[in-house]
This record gives sequence, structure tokens and C-alpha cells, in this order.
Amino acid sequence: KQKVEEKYTVANGYTHDTTVVYGDTDSVMIKFGYSEKDAPEEEENKERWMVNKSMELALEAADHVNTFFIKPIKLEFEKVYYPYLLMNKKRYAALLWTNPDKFDKMDCKGIETVRRDNCALVRTVIDTCLKTILMKRDTKEAAEYVKGVIKDLLMNKIDISELIVTKALHKTIDEAKNPTAHVILAQKMKERDPNTAPVLGDRVPYVFVKGVKGAKSYEKAEDPLFVLENNLPIDVNHYLEQQLTNPIVRLFEPIMDKPQQLLSGEHTRQISVATPTTGGLMKFVKSTLTCLGCRTPLKEGQSSVCDHCKDKEADICRKSIVEVNSKQAHFSSLWTQCQRCQGSLHQEVLCTSRDCPIFYRRRKAHKDLIDAQKTLERFSLGW
Repeated sequence: KQKVEEKYTVANGYTHDTTVVYGDTDSVMIKFGYSEKDAPEEEENKERWMVNKSMELALEAADHVNTFFIKPIKLEFEKVYYPYLLMNKKRYAALLWTNPDKFDKMDCKGIETVRRDNCALVRTVIDTCLKTILMKRDTKEAAEYVKGVIKDLLMNKIDISELIVTKALHKTIDEAKNPTAHVILAQKMKERDPNTAPVLGDRVPYVFVKGVKGAKSYEKAEDPLFVLENNLPIDVNHYLEQQLTNPIVRLFEPIMDKPQQLLSGEHTRQISVATPTTGGLMKFVKSTLTCLGCRTPLKEGQSSVCDHCKDKEADICRKSIVEVNSKQAHFSSLWTQCQRCQGSLHQEVLCTSRDCPIFYRRRKAHKDLIDAQKTLERFSLGW
């Protein structure tokens, strides 16, 4: 660090005072800077020129530093990072260049795109934002994308497969000193059905559902299939506060003022909560049919629409048919995808792999199709 910063200075004839921006046990990252007046005017040529200039200086700096090392210790030039987004120690992302014509890939270290202790939604959001910021150089578009995802999350529009967290089961609930979410859930699933419950060595998938006020996170963990079958409401605030907030703030903090503004505002004011079909207060609730047009409770003998919406029954029925067709097409698409993966388009899908995100999408699509068909059956169709 000292030798590089001493030599590469304006006083020694270089265009900028060089700064070592980051270094650890086996690597050092240097910012050389460049002269605007020497760079080409065209943006694409300018980028290539900057990368090429950095490579030349890096090779020269490596040779210079090696004169002070005792053999066989040697410092070698490896790559150029441009643009380079440093969040904190051992957390950064950048486009990696080994030649000035085109970058090789987007390189990420220590951030959520390469970690397994978050749900897929976090990895998707961070990866999309990084590509937008580093490749498109559009911070505003990335910020709008984050707001859109948060809005969809609060409106319950995110697929459950994106919200699943998985952890390996190494101990039973009796062996664990401090039982965690997946350990407690594994025991709960064993009590429901020992034949399908996870065993030691399995990875346990779970999502967080709404619990009683003040409930701990591990108490809100639930089997994704059980959630789908019983229409349990997802705890969207847990995902926003415990999963998305810190990665988003860390990512945008170096490039925008007040990144916390992305987590509040107009896009967070609408919230949709699913109504559970079993358990809790639903044990004491008597279900009644409501009008498919205006949601008014129906009188005895009415099955689809109320007297006020009778004139619109044909239009409401047509919309219901379109909905069934749409759900059928979606389910068929996922079913066919699973058949192809299985190796035959003429057999039932037998796959029950919970590690596959399509498994949950297929089960959700099937449930949505059945619900849509039940709605359509409420019309007295004479054909």
C-alpha cells in the first residue's frame, strides 16, 4: 500500500494520486484514476480506454512492488473491477474485466446473491438491482424496481416459492439446546404425519406466517404445502423487515441519500392479507355465499349473484369462464414443464421434490384452478 501510494502521485507525473481502496490477506485493490482530457469522447470507447489504462498501470505497479519482496513472494495483476460497488469489508460487487474489449462477468462477494440463508426473493431483488446499477448504470430504475417488489410483497402477489427459506436438519428438538425455526417445524410436521416429515440430514423448507402478537420468528415458521392447502396468511412484514431491509439499505447506501425511503411511502400503503380456511377463529365462523358481483351476502336459493346484479350475471359468468381458462392454461404449462423434467409427456407427474420452486407453483396453480372451477359451478349453466 505504502509503496504504490508513494510512487503513483501527481507529483511524480501521474494524472491522479493513487489510492488503495481495499485490501485483505491475499489481494489489494487500487484506484488509479484517469485524465478526462486524454479519454475518447465516445462512451463505449472511453470505457475500454479506462479499463486498458488501468490494466497497464496495474501491471506496472505489480512489477514495482515485486522489487521490494523477497522471492518467491510475488504480486500479480489479476483483474479490473469497473464499475466497483464496495459496501463494506468483504462485501462488494463489480463487473470483472480481464481484457478491455468486454467484461467477463458480474462478480459478487459476501452479498445476498451468493448466500443461502435468505429466501429466493432477496437473491432475486439484489441480483436484479446489481445488474441494473452495474450494467445499465441506472440507479433510478433499480430503486423503482425495489419499490415495485415491496408493493407486490405487501399485496400478497409474490409466489410462495420465492419466500421459502431452507435449512439442514442436524438435531432433533430434544437434542437442540436452543431449538430454531426448522427444528421446531420438523417436530410439528412429524406430529401431523410421520411418513412425510423431514428426517435428520434433510433440508427443511419453511415460510413465515402471521402469528399472534409478540410471537417469536421460530413460532411463525410453517410448511409451505400446509400454508397453500389452508390458505394461511404470509407474514409479509417479517420478510420486509427481517429479510429485505438490511440488504437493500446496504446496497443503496453508497449510491443514494436516505436509502430507507425505499422501504416506506405510497407503495407500502396497500396491504392484502389472505383469509385462512381452517384453524383459529375460522372454527367458529359459519361460511355464507356472497354475490360474485358486489360481494353482498346472498339470500336462500341464490347461488351466484344477488337481485341487484342479476342483469350483469352473463358478464360475470363470462369473466369466470375466462378466469378458469387462464388458470387451466397456467396449470397445464407447469404440469408439462414437470413432465418434460420427468422425461415423459404421457405419464402422471410423480415428482414431490420440495427443492424445486416449480413444485410449489404447480400446487398453488392447481389449488387456484379448483377454486376458480368451484366459482364457475355456482352459475346455473344450461349447456
